[in-house]
Amino acid sequence: MSVASHVQELRKKHQNLSEAVERAQRAPGTDDISLSEMKREKLRLKEEIARLTH
Repeated sequence: MSVASHVQELRKKHQNLSEAVERAQRAPGTDDISLSEMKREKLRLKEEIARLTH
């Protein structure tokens, strides 16, 4: 897998996770722990994308 395709895949995962976080924030009764884990994973993906593109 090339770096470019890996970055593209990471961006897709980041976008999907971003949408999941938005849905979870709007839903009543969302578990704060799972929401925090999703946000942490989203940040990890963002940092990895930045590391690979610079």
